This record gives sequence, structure tokens and C-alpha cells, in this order.
Amino acid sequence: MNYKAVIWDFGGVITSSPFEAFNKFELDNNLPKDIIRTINSENPDDNAWAKFERNDIDINEFDALFSKEADKKGFQISGKQVVKLLTGDIRKPMVDFLLFLKENYKLGCITNNIQNSKDDKVNHLNQASQVMKIFDHIIESSKVGLRKPDPNIYYMSCDALGVRPEECIYLDDLGINLKPARKIGMTTIKVIDPNEAINEVKKYLQIK
Repeated sequence: MNYKAVIWDFGGVITSSPFEAFNKFELDNNLPKDIIRTINSENPDDNAWAKFERNDIDINEFDALFSKEADKKGFQISGKQVVKLLTGDIRKPMVDFLLFLKENYKLGCITNNIQNSKDDKVNHLNQASQVMKIFDHIIESSKVGLRKPDPNIYYMSCDALGVRPEECIYLDDLGINLKPARKIGMTTIKVIDPNEAINEVKKYLQIK
């Protein structure tokens, strides 16, 4: 396959996963493990998290809606508490690999994120602005009003990069986001261990 582009998720791929921060918060607050992920996975297209990532609601509306969803589960967790957990640590090997690939491949990023707020530094991309400059094109769910796994967001990335899905490798840490990319023809890699993911990309691109 003659690959022309490598497209990346951001949180959990270029940065450490926010799920790690979720689990630490749950442990520190005597909450069931993965309760935040459970809340976010129910009614996934129209829950508080989905609306926030599409920028349909602001931080205060998200705070109220998420708190209600948590309350239905019998727990007191505010949306603003969860938002503060989103900042991940930059994975230097991934950044180095991006720079290595940039000379010969188009680089895209598709990230489900939330809009910045003047009052709350809620957008984890703020701390990674230098990394984001490496990409040739970036799609942020909060700016385009679409979020993964909507298939249209993958087509949007391909169109912006001037490539066909079959010419792309797509990396994400969530299987639900990889499935539609694979269905439209992209080669997909689930990121669990960053170094293993890098090696998989090298294998597909036939580089050492």
C-alpha cells in the first residue's frame, strides 16, 4: 500500500490517556473504578460529554448535565471536576516520531475536545500548542460540531489532506473510534503502548 498520510488522535495517543487521571480521581475519592467512563459511555451520542465535545453546551451547562448523570448513578461528581482531569502528559517518543515522519508524509489530527474558556483552562490542547503545529491539518470536534465516531469527520480529514482513506493510517486509543475509520478504508492502529504503536506504523510504512 502506498500510504501518503498518517492521522492521529491526540489525547491518549500523543499524550497520556485521561482515563489514567479518571482512575486516580476515582481512587482518591472512593468512587468505583471507571465510573466516569461508564457515565460518558451511556447515551454516547447525546449525553453531556457528547454535547460538550460538539460545543453544543458551555462549561456551566456541562457541569450541570454531567452532575445530573452522575447523580442518577448515585454519585456526586461535578462536570468541572472531570474537565480538570483532561490534561495529559506529552509522550516525547510520539512527538519525535511525528517530526521524523513529517518530511515524507502528510500528518493529520482528529481530536474530540472541548472549547477553551476564559475562566477555566479546560482545553488540554493549550499545553500542547507547540506539538499541534507539527500537523498539516487538525480537526477539533468542538470547532466543527462533529465528533468521532461520526464517519464524516474522517472524510473531512482526508479531504483536507488531499488523500483517499486507503492512503491513510489512523491511530486512536479507542476501538469505537477506529471502527468507522477502518470501515471507510483506512488502516487502523489501536494505541495501547506508544512504542508498539510506533513500530506498527513503521511496519506498514516499511521503514526502520
